[in-house]
Amino acid sequence: MKIGINSGAASGPETTIGGLIERAQKMEAHGFDCFWMASMFGLDAMTALALVGQNTSKIQLGTAVVPSYPRHPLVMAQQAATTNAAASGRFNLGIGLSHKPIIEGMYGMSYEKPARHMREYLSVLGPALHNEKVDYQGEQYGAHGQISVSESESVPLLVAALGDVMLGLAGTMADGTITWMTGLKTLEEHIIPKVRKAAADAGRSEPRIVAGVPTAIVDNKEAAISRIDRGMKMYGQLDSYRAMLDREGAAGPSGVANIGDESDLRKYIQRLRDIGVTDLNCAVLGVGDHDTTVEFLASEL
Repeated sequence: MKIGINSGAASGPETTIGGLIERAQKMEAHGFDCFWMASMFGLDAMTALALVGQNTSKIQLGTAVVPSYPRHPLVMAQQAATTNAAASGRFNLGIGLSHKPIIEGMYGMSYEKPARHMREYLSVLGPALHNEKVDYQGEQYGAHGQISVSESESVPLLVAALGDVMLGLAGTMADGTITWMTGLKTLEEHIIPKVRKAAADAGRSEPRIVAGVPTAIVDNKEAAISRIDRGMKMYGQLDSYRAMLDREGAAGPSGVANIGDESDLRKYIQRLRDIGVTDLNCAVLGVGDHDTTVEFLASEL
């Protein structure tokens, strides 16, 4: 299992380009496999990672994730291929539906039929990421043309998926899935088997399972749980994440976090390996000592 680090660019010094590049360089020096960045409400993740790619040499880069709705799939493919070229072929594109309050409330777009949206989106995006000509007309999207970036032959594609239909799309039309707010039970019994079955039924290779996990070494676990549930409260209020927390039997986000001492974290990481997670995306939380947590995670590589 590969172990990566989330950029943490929602707050702190990583909200600047210089700070983000410096953090990525430090994570590369630690030996982490991938540097992941979410698309929030600050820096554009793909643009920022293109610059990170120009200032690193080995570490993989990935979005976890960018929303599909605001970009036409050919535009998404073009930007992803450009980012991949800037990173010398080290870029992984993770996309997702985002959430109804954001798509409708912030962007003023319709969130109707999200599964149909993603199916049509992938029908265009998948071939385009391989520099293939696209001639597609659907209910929501039409695309007729080709994106050709000479320094990017193909870009790995991951789809954020939690429900059955989306998990099927991640297995049949992408290279795997990328998750958030999913615990060990949900990954083992729901996410992993359904993505694997979809990929196998479609004759595709073994899918990647990228698990995003809030992570921290803490001295006082009870205090950390309280802080996590307060600070990450919004995740428990979004329908798709709430469904995963309920499936896990978790009252709040702390119920799917990897927190405790080194022994606790090591056991959790081993369980992720055992159930078939291929990539771990660690979001290091501020409830513990950041550097201590990063150094421990690096020792698990």
